[in-house]
Amino acid sequence: MTREPPGCWRVNSLMLYTFRSITSHRSLSRPERCATSSQDVFLAFHRNLDFVRKFMKPLLIGELAPEEPSQDHSKNSQITEDFRALRKTAEDMNLFKSSHLFFLLYLAHIIVMESIAWFTIFYFGNGWIPTVITAFVLATSQAQAGWLQHDYGHLSVYKKSTWNHIAHKFMIGHLKGASANWWNHRHFQHHAKPNIFHKDPDVNMLHVFVLGKWQPIEYGKKKLKYLPYNHQHEYFFLIGPPLLIPLYFQYQIITSMIVHRDWVDLAWAISYYARFFITYIPFYGVLGAIIFLNFIRFLESHWFVWVTQMNHIVMEIDQEPYRDWFSSQLVATCNVEQSFFNDWFSGHLNFQIEHHLFPTMPRHNLHKVAPLVRSLCAKHGIEYQQKPLLRALQDIIRSLRQSGQLWLDAYLHK
Repeated sequence: MTREPPGCWRVNSLMLYTFRSITSHRSLSRPERCATSSQDVFLAFHRNLDFVRKFMKPLLIGELAPEEPSQDHSKNSQITEDFRALRKTAEDMNLFKSSHLFFLLYLAHIIVMESIAWFTIFYFGNGWIPTVITAFVLATSQAQAGWLQHDYGHLSVYKKSTWNHIAHKFMIGHLKGASANWWNHRHFQHHAKPNIFHKDPDVNMLHVFVLGKWQPIEYGKKKLKYLPYNHQHEYFFLIGPPLLIPLYFQYQIITSMIVHRDWVDLAWAISYYARFFITYIPFYGVLGAIIFLNFIRFLESHWFVWVTQMNHIVMEIDQEPYRDWFSSQLVATCNVEQSFFNDWFSGHLNFQIEHHLFPTMPRHNLHKVAPLVRSLCAKHGIEYQQKPLLRALQDIIRSLRQSGQLWLDAYLHK
């Protein structure tokens, strides 16, 4: 065998698998499954490796000799070796072992907020002040439920993947009215290729924004002007945080469940809407309850967008660079300083670097592995970015402004 045949997935430096018959695996799209060594990705995404390998044995189509063509030859083997040693150290420290009490208490505080919201309307009535207070409480519970479902979706709570998947259906479906399969399909593409155009859906802005340094210049050279991108840092406030969840995500989620006939996820989502409307229609009527729900989504969307974008949109966004796993995550992610509030507010995504390197690590252990990651970065001269929360949020706007100016300059002069 002299080259990797089309339709392959190389899980380590020797073994070559086909994905032609993997028709039901929607976690990664085709471009993310071939042409690169996926050993570190494979280790990062799966808890029970032996169990997963059983399903891959029938797909084995051959082996690559060490001297045969490989994109790994251009990567830093020492970084890869050191990172795998770091992962082994984390495993020896039991950092992949979760605290069930932590996640139980986290779920409890979400349920308490939902109870407080109902009691506020029940006791004080449906006037403007109680309604606004209740909406903020429910938006907070929804944001926190979003962080909690994220834990189960990454298989970071239970040892068995099946238990995580079942709990994930409940968390994202019954607590949020969304689809677990839609989330998995979208989110794992992001983790596999963060900030890579055409591979990370989180940087697919549908011509609404131009990001990074490469895209705005390309748009400018080609005289593409779907919107006045030099003002994107201004209209971001109008169409970014306000609309992502209540409009774009809701459309995607419903469409995905229907198109893929995902009746299980649809049933879980319906259970959320049934619970919400049964609870609040008596106070607001049908139309009022619908408006109330969308106001909650509107508030939650602001929270979600600012938190999720502060770690990525300000970092390198480019075409496929074919870096090793460790380096590819570091150039695309940054951290926010630790504090009790920052941990809670961001669902521990202030440790975005560590989360991207170890997606199955329970979030309450991310701060423990952070010093090891910083040490490895220092050894190899890789920048480890960490910022105060306010600066991280401000950098989103700075990044959009800079990209917009790059577009304008290329549009006018190149």
